[in-house]
Parts: sequence; C-alpha cells; structure tokens
Amino acid sequence: MKYGMNLLLWSGEVTDALLPVCEKLKAAGYDGVELPMFNLDLDYASLGKQLDSLGLARTAVTIRNEGDNPISPDKAVRDLGVSLTKKTLDACAAAGVETLVGPYHSAIGVFSGAGPTADEWKWGVDSMRQVAEHAGKVGVKLGVEALNRFECYFLNTHADSTRFAREVDHEACGIMYDTFHCNIEEKNVTAAVKAGGDKLCHIHISENDRSTPGDGAIRWDENFDAIVGSGYDGWMVIEAFGLSLPEIAAATKIWRKMYPDEMSLATNGLKFMRGEIEKRTS
Repeated sequence: MKYGMNLLLWSGEVTDALLPVCEKLKAAGYDGVELPMFNLDLDYASLGKQLDSLGLARTAVTIRNEGDNPISPDKAVRDLGVSLTKKTLDACAAAGVETLVGPYHSAIGVFSGAGPTADEWKWGVDSMRQVAEHAGKVGVKLGVEALNRFECYFLNTHADSTRFAREVDHEACGIMYDTFHCNIEEKNVTAAVKAGGDKLCHIHISENDRSTPGDGAIRWDENFDAIVGSGYDGWMVIEAFGLSLPEIAAATKIWRKMYPDEMSLATNGLKFMRGEIEKRTS
C-alpha cells in the first residue's frame, strides 16, 4: 500500500510556500502527496522536481464547473471541459503525477432536479473517452470519483462510476473509492468496494465529518476488511478539509475546526491507516 495526504487541507494550489509542509509529511512517513490541480498556470515541472528531491510521489485532484461541464447540452461547454481536463493532464505529466482523481465527469454542485438523462450519460462517456485517450498518451491514470447526491447527480455510487468507466472502455480510465461518499450513498460497504473490480485504482480515506480518520463514525472495520479482502494495493490517500482556505471551506461546507491542527490530523491519520492495514495483513 502507498500512503498519501491530500494537500487541500492546507491550500487550493501548491507553491513553494507549501514545501515545508511537504517536508513534514515526508518525515511523518508519507509516500506521497495529492496535488490540487485548479490553477494550471503554475510551474508543475519545477514542483515535480522539488517533490522528487523530497522523495514524495504524486497523485492529483481536479473538478469541473458549470462553465466547463462535460455533460452540458451545449457542445461548446462540453468541449471546453474536455480541453481543460486534457490541459490538467499535461500539468500532471509535467509534475510526475501518477493518477488524476476527482469528479471531473460533470459539474460539481450543479443540479437539474432529476437524475442523469440518456443524453447526459452519452455526452459524459464521449467526453471522458476523449480525456482517457489523452491520459493514455501522457501516461497518467484517471480515477473517476462518484459523489454523494448533495454534491452531484451524475455519478452517486461506486457501481455508477464503475459502469461509467467500463462504457468509456479505455485502459487509462479507472475509478476511485471514497469512504465519505460511501457512508452516505452505499447500502453495503463490501459491495461498494467490490463494485470497482479491476477498475479500482485509488482510494480516499475520509471521515464522516471530514476531519481525522478514525475519530468519527465511518464503518472503518467494514471498509478496511473490504479493501484488504479485495486485494487492492495502490494509493490510499487521506482527504480532509478545514478552515485554512475560505473558498475550500465554503465548497466543502466546513464551518468549524474539528482537529487540533493540520499536521496532527495528517500524523494521526497515517498512523490509523497503517495500523488498520497491518492488522489485516501481518
């Protein structure tokens, strides 16, 4: 297993100012960090070299919004979504990112008042296939993320995202599993993990209140039993949110601090993940 920490806990973009945090994460025992990929004008090649010097591997996360929605009825909007995700993949390649994860299949926080239509599904598959073809060319894996129904209506369960990835039908397109969204949407944790099958390429470990993993109400025994039982042995990344950035706090609906400080969350979360895996594999 490879253990990572999502840097969104500290910032919406990774600049030199965040490198001391990365050094501390490496010292704590992390194998890598997950980079927020929203500002595509940063020098990602230089960042990749700096993280290489720290011995930290990289994954990344991005989203799509209403103006670049890959399932929009407006082809120009869909095309922009495809173009921006391809540009994000280029930045990932420059930074040495292994996997790009997130809900970039559709616009986050945008709702139609109903579930996805047949046309939206078709547009989504077509858009993602174009993205996957580019991902294959630049050597980055896609980990498509299902979100709970309060954040998205296109893909809500891991069975949804797996069916979507299979219809995209490209080796570069996989899915990610997220304990936070599973806790809201899935009736059976084991079935949710198993749904990914050979498409499962990334896991987010996230507490029910988005704070320190292990300190809340997620059904952790079921989750780790299912993950280990599935034979998964890839990236396991903590995704947690706080108050350090107002725009991130607003997007994730975080209004109160639920941990002593960011490094305590990261350190305790890593200890928790490792301990749970070791109990089941030693």
